[in-house]
Amino acid sequence: MKSTRKIQVKGVEISIVRSHENDYLSLTDMLKAKDGDFFISDWLRNRNTVEFLGIWEGVHNPAFNYGEFATIKSQAGLNSYKLSVKEWVEKTNAIGLRATTGRYGGTYAHQDIAFEFGMWISAEFKVYLIKEFQRLKAEENGRLNLEWSLQRTLAKINYRIHTDAIKETLLPPVITRQHASLVYANEADLLNVALFGKTAKEWRADHPDAEGNIRDHAPLEQLVVLSNLESINAVLIRQGLPQSERVFKLNEIAITQVRTLLASTTLKRVALVSGKNPLIERTKFRKDARTAGQGFSDKEPK
Repeated sequence: MKSTRKIQVKGVEISIVRSHENDYLSLTDMLKAKDGDFFISDWLRNRNTVEFLGIWEGVHNPAFNYGEFATIKSQAGLNSYKLSVKEWVEKTNAIGLRATTGRYGGTYAHQDIAFEFGMWISAEFKVYLIKEFQRLKAEENGRLNLEWSLQRTLAKINYRIHTDAIKETLLPPVITRQHASLVYANEADLLNVALFGKTAKEWRADHPDAEGNIRDHAPLEQLVVLSNLESINAVLIRQGLPQSERVFKLNEIAITQVRTLLASTTLKRVALVSGKNPLIERTKFRKDARTAGQGFSDKEPK
């Protein structure tokens, strides 16, 4: 887990870490808001707490150990009952609570459980905790929407640069609209092959029931690379490189850029499967007759 953000709740600074696409709040920080000498183990020994944790794990954790949970539940609330977060996790294979060490050490809880812990501190604290957490998420969503909007704008600009380069360099002085569309589609499919490893027509043949086209189903990382490839292809066109050379250069660039994006801590969204990534695998293509220089035209726009 890596610390990414902090929020202020009733004068208490609370760390939030991200793990497996979920937010975990520091119960250790939250405990500072409770008057008197209390410990997280005091909250954990409460029978209502144990029942809540068991229900939450049952909903979210297929590997939850119900046998150990039943034993713990039968002892919860007794004067002799004592259980640490570490013991709870080890015995039940729980995922909602985590005890960590190091720079951001302490006890962390999934946001659902953290809100429940906030109620143990006070009803007022829980209300402000939820309010501040929602404010944080709204800010994050706003930034993501802004990034997406900027990316869409950049893609439109690069697309215009690309089509202008085709018009200025590849189209004869006088041409019909039908012929022009074939040239544009041919170059669009060059980018499709360089990035996705297949033409628009081939993708439709593989996905007969899918709505839209190959680019409509591409994740954000590939759309970012596609936008860059359009600008690069425009430069290569103006340099006079034939299509058979450009496609290999663009494919190499696509693979490099996808790998760079996937290595970014802010853009890593696609999981690696058996050491291979579907984004990178789809970017590779065979050096067949088509890519060796006989063109990509399927007579379809992208």
